[in-house]
Amino acid sequence: MIRKKVWLNQAIEMNSELILKGEQTDEIGKLEPTGQVIVDSEELSFVYLAEEKSEYTYLYLPDFIWPELIEAMKKNQKINVHIGENKMELKQLEEELNDLVLNIEGNSNYGDAMVEKVESIFIKG
Repeated sequence: MIRKKVWLNQAIEMNSELILKGEQTDEIGKLEPTGQVIVDSEELSFVYLAEEKSEYTYLYLPDFIWPELIEAMKKNQKINVHIGENKMELKQLEEELNDLVLNIEGNSNYGDAMVEKVESIFIKG
């Protein structure tokens, strides 16, 4: 299974939603949300999984956009991704992030840098 990566490095609040845009290096087809988020501790990122036919596209949510994600979730805003012609809501993002934050807090299995970053932004923030 081929994996494509897109770094979502821009967050724009517009029309009561948060729009995430990213660098597109591969040709991206029609993406479908999976509602799953994983962790990439080395990159200090959460990674939203999107499906494109039988392949996954990894949508990286780096630590510097976490404050915007938290603010959007507090306001109950939809969080959408715009990549090229693709527009997709990140379904179940809030639930997934909440579960991951609870798992990461104080858990050195994720690496000290990831634990410290998550705690400083999501918990103490």
